[in-house]
Amino acid sequence: MVIATLIVIGILVLDQVTKHLVVYHMDLGQSIEVFPNLLYITSHRNAGAAWGILYGQMVFFYIVTVIVVAILIIWMRKLSWKNDRLMMWSLTLLLGGALGNFIDRVLFQQVVDFVDTFPFGYNFPIFNVADMALTFGVALMGLDALLEAKRGK
Repeated sequence: MVIATLIVIGILVLDQVTKHLVVYHMDLGQSIEVFPNLLYITSHRNAGAAWGILYGQMVFFYIVTVIVVAILIIWMRKLSWKNDRLMMWSLTLLLGGALGNFIDRVLFQQVVDFVDTFPFGYNFPIFNVADMALTFGVALMGLDALLEAKRGK
């Protein structure tokens, strides 16, 4: 559990420091080009979930996040890094990401987003470090499920 705690703290620090930089050094809507037509740092706020769904439903997000965090911690306590490494990585990333966006919702009643990408010309929704952790966590969980199914468990 010590390894997971350190990783979660690392995710939270990176997430909150990057969001702090955006909030206090950029105007809302300001965009900085990093790679033309591909990657920008854009100061954005989202009072909903992905793609703005459930906009303004903060009480719902508070309740769901507390439940999810509790489930993740209980699940992690039942696993070990030695035997369930991929699932532990998944749960750790999910926990860090959930807590990162929860902090924003509590402090600002919205989530600070800033990674603005245009892969293959598609204007992907703006996201943050916590969202990246959540996405990789879900992907690793899916990979773990596929590997478990392949092993016949």
